[in-house]
Amino acid sequence: MGIESILEVKVKEAVAQLFKVELPQVEFQPTRKDFEGDVTVVVFPMLRYVKGNPAKIGEEIGQFLTANVPAVTGFNVIKGFLNLVISDGFYLDFFNSIKTTATYGHVAEKADDAVMVEYSSPNTNKPLHLGHVRNNLLGYSVSEILKAAGKKVYKTQIINDRGIHICKSMLAWKRFGNGETPESTGLKGDKLVGNYYVAFDKAYKDEVAQLVAEGTDPKQAEKEAPILLEAQEMLQKWEAGDEETVSLWKTMNGWVYEGFAETYKNMGVDFDTLYYESDTYLLGKDVVAQGLEKGVFFKKEDGSVWIDLTENGLDEKIVLRSDGTAVYMTQDIGTAIQRVKDYPDVGGMVYTVGNEQDYHFKVLFLILQKLGYSWSNNLHHLSYGMVDLPSGKMKSREGTVVDADDLMQEMSQTAANISAELGKLEDYDEDQKEELYQMIGLGALKYYILKVDPKKRILFNPEESVDFQGNTGPFIQYTYARIQSILRKAEETGVLKDNDVEVEALHAKEKELLKQLQLYPETIQLAAENYSPALIANYTYDLVKEFNSFYQQVSILGEADENRKIFRVQLSKKVGEVIASAFRLLGIGVPERM
Repeated sequence: MGIESILEVKVKEAVAQLFKVELPQVEFQPTRKDFEGDVTVVVFPMLRYVKGNPAKIGEEIGQFLTANVPAVTGFNVIKGFLNLVISDGFYLDFFNSIKTTATYGHVAEKADDAVMVEYSSPNTNKPLHLGHVRNNLLGYSVSEILKAAGKKVYKTQIINDRGIHICKSMLAWKRFGNGETPESTGLKGDKLVGNYYVAFDKAYKDEVAQLVAEGTDPKQAEKEAPILLEAQEMLQKWEAGDEETVSLWKTMNGWVYEGFAETYKNMGVDFDTLYYESDTYLLGKDVVAQGLEKGVFFKKEDGSVWIDLTENGLDEKIVLRSDGTAVYMTQDIGTAIQRVKDYPDVGGMVYTVGNEQDYHFKVLFLILQKLGYSWSNNLHHLSYGMVDLPSGKMKSREGTVVDADDLMQEMSQTAANISAELGKLEDYDEDQKEELYQMIGLGALKYYILKVDPKKRILFNPEESVDFQGNTGPFIQYTYARIQSILRKAEETGVLKDNDVEVEALHAKEKELLKQLQLYPETIQLAAENYSPALIANYTYDLVKEFNSFYQQVSILGEADENRKIFRVQLSKKVGEVIASAFRLLGIGVPERM
């Protein structure tokens, strides 16, 4: 049990005995560096329940704790802050209890507590771009964090494989493709299809310009461009099951799926199950019919079906058009229900979707609650901000997006350039170098994106992300590699051991490291509760900063006292293990050497 968990029980006990009040919670924070102590109890929030001078209240609680908690060896009160000194023995006992625990910080899976995390969810008319990168990294990392916190997790995506945007690529390929394939062009399938989406947009704009030049109203010209009308006709053929159209659709989507699979593999993300919009777009109509009977929905004069959410601070929302066709909301209602039918142990879902869809998900979750689904109270929209570049916004139709594959390749190349300047890889062969560059480059990209709170917008700077100093992936990877170097030397000299060792008093830097290690399980739980990989990323950076301060101020392998040398090697080893564990939750690899 962590020191804060022990102290929370005892502080509540103290308040109950001393002031005859039941305290609902206790607020802790690390003790400021300029005061003596390890853990600080913040007294001010207690004043809602305990009347009196905060310094005097802190003094009385401090006296109670030193008398009743063996780990507390001293205290001081600065205004409303009770700073507690925790014994070295407590931290040594803690360390000995975790040093050989491979899954330290992780909670065993609760089989009846499954959650489905949806992420990626691309369109099959273009390759994945920088926006998808943030989506995939967030969804994958949150899945791994939830697993570490004890959840059973199903990773999924819904692939938007139908609609007018798909037909645009298909039609452009028919018009301009001359039978091109990924094999004949050497292009990844998703890139080939994406090129035709751009080609359609160019041809469409040319036709609109031609119509306007001939005297057609610009808005009318946008609706009447022949290539758009033909794409709409193609969509109708697809919906009617036209054999030739469906065959082309399957072929081109197949090219895209092969391309996506390669990108996902390089990115290091995966999925347990896939849903396709072509299978789900008719779902939800039966639910709307049932909701009408229950009075959840109402029908307007034109026959369209709506839900009134004004009493919840939202608007009226359409769920079925007057011609009986579904809207996106209908599909999302039906798909959510279908997922629980497919995976009956799912008790909640996480949707990783950009913040432009915030309102949509508020409505969706509310509708599912009103329909009476118990799991609807455990739905979460993992909303995230845009990723911007110094050059400005990206536009798929104009082909000005930052391609995910190109970005990952660029990151590896940047890592290669910096590593070459550092010149520490003389004994690596080319394959080893390539693997390392990819690990550093991809680690830099992932860390730069994941260290930012998901809700915040990011200005992505590739070169800044690969800096080997500061709050970056490569800085943390470099520290991990440094620890592995220490462990290799320790093994050669016979001081890499697992046995418990006695050390008299902890060095201040040893104690700070142990305090940071103790925060890891709590950080995983907080990251899971908040769906925030940023908490894991920034915890890891703090741990690495603390280790580097320890490394610079104490001798490890040069320590004269044998027991303390063994202890410092063990401590370094555990720090390395926690760095690797935390980075696994972010989907980032760590190198043995750099």
